[in-house]
Amino acid sequence: MMHGMYGGGPMWMMIFWVVLIGIGIFLLTKFINGDEKKIKGKQNKNNSSNTPLLIIQERLARGEIDGTEYERLKTIIRRDQ
Repeated sequence: MMHGMYGGGPMWMMIFWVVLIGIGIFLLTKFINGDEKKIKGKQNKNNSSNTPLLIIQERLARGEIDGTEYERLKTIIRRDQ
């Protein structure tokens, strides 16, 4: 018996579901791992004692403050710690 162009229909359906389930598992693991990285990043940022210094260093690098203002803020931050 010849099936013609549509032969092996159940096999293609099985491949479709395997691929679909595989994509779902991949996306689920990326979603879960992505959330863990974000949470860990927030914890590290909050636990860092140099966060105020890093902020003013970034502001200096962006040109938001000049060297004099950076030194003044750095002195205040170190005094308060």
